[in-house]
Amino acid sequence: MEAYAVIETGGKQYRVQTGDELEIERIEGAEAGSKIELGPVLARNTGAALEVGTPAIEGAKVLADVLEETRGDKVVAFKKKRRKGYHRKVGHRQDLLKVKIQSIA
Repeated sequence: MEAYAVIETGGKQYRVQTGDELEIERIEGAEAGSKIELGPVLARNTGAALEVGTPAIEGAKVLADVLEETRGDKVVAFKKKRRKGYHRKVGHRQDLLKVKIQSIA
């Protein structure tokens, strides 16, 4: 079994392995071509043993390369009250980072 880790970033949890590419919410100060450290690491499997943090593992880190900065699909929130002439339409596009996992330590 290959090593993996469970990390938390942007209020979401991801199960990652070395070489994985994923889209996460934008992190302040991260630019395309730079290296970032993702965390906290909630669980880590080295292939031999599973280590679970309470709530995070001290000293564990996941290193990743930032491939590009993108934006997510547009999400439309539409509110309407019938027969009252009230309607409201709001759109949102989330800023995202595409990252590639380099190492789990």
